[in-house]
Amino acid sequence: MLKILKSSVSAFILSSVLLGSALAGEVKSIAILTPEEGTDYGWNQQGIDAAKAAGKAAGVEVVVAQGLGYGDVRPTLRELASDGASLLIAHASGYNTSAPEIAKELKVPVAIVDTPNGLEKGLVADYTLSGHQGAYLAGRLAAKMSRSKSVGIVVSGEPPSWNSQSAAFAQGVKAENPDVKITYAVIGPAAYSDAAGGKRVTESVIASGADIIFGQGNGSSFGMLQAVETTKATDGGKVYFIDVIGDKSPIDKGFLLSSVVWNIEPVYAAMIADIKADTFGTKHYAIGLKDDSVKLLKTAAIPDKVWSEIQAVREDVISGKIKVDPVYDAAAVRALMTSVAQ
Repeated sequence: MLKILKSSVSAFILSSVLLGSALAGEVKSIAILTPEEGTDYGWNQQGIDAAKAAGKAAGVEVVVAQGLGYGDVRPTLRELASDGASLLIAHASGYNTSAPEIAKELKVPVAIVDTPNGLEKGLVADYTLSGHQGAYLAGRLAAKMSRSKSVGIVVSGEPPSWNSQSAAFAQGVKAENPDVKITYAVIGPAAYSDAAGGKRVTESVIASGADIIFGQGNGSSFGMLQAVETTKATDGGKVYFIDVIGDKSPIDKGFLLSSVVWNIEPVYAAMIADIKADTFGTKHYAIGLKDDSVKLLKTAAIPDKVWSEIQAVREDVISGKIKVDPVYDAAAVRALMTSVAQ
């Protein structure tokens, strides 16, 4: 169900000028659109929380439109634009066609994902983010802690952000121990909210021998976590889960090993600043370990000695001693795996 909420950052001010004629540099409100509810401890929740935080810091109104699904969001985009939004954040790869169309139609800046070549000054910015540095650390962690020397990667699709993290995780595993098997499985081409599929595919990967699962999936990640909680490893022991983007600690039952946590607030803050400076749509945005916009979650399941070793690796990545380049191509990602589940 569509939900549109206005934050209480400041009073919402309707523009009295004609639609699209707002002065460059004027930001009265921003709106974020998400396909799922902002309660997933992941992509949707982190995006909404980041937009609210960036809006609060800038002193602008924040409107949240959540639970929109993956269909046509043009009517919602038009509604939010007509209400005076100075920036529309289309927080789903499925929106990266309709949002630019609305930007051109109504002359309202939009931010999209998974379209790095879609920049248009003043109208369209892309924030295809990559947590690959954190995923590399997660791979090192998984290789250190796997009893079976077999780990799995389960993804809900193969968008650029997932691909870069999958590749970096595999690279981290191999750097730590090249003998560790990596099984890669895709739930579907766009199975972001498919919790049942996430559970089924994860169970299959566990059956192949994996005792640690690196999962990327929005709503489908809840199915992955359920599979980990209810399925024993082939040695009869516990299977652990490494999540991405958010922190599922509040709902963890003892199976969450870590998460590659993203902080998107600096990205949205930069977008607001770019609109004010009339540089919106002219640059790309990034997150990384250096400023903690990407970080690996420490849980009680990670021994202190192992955590200290991972932190040393983190410093090497930040300094450039260890170089982790993003890999966005799905075929290149698959080539890094020991096996690809069909």
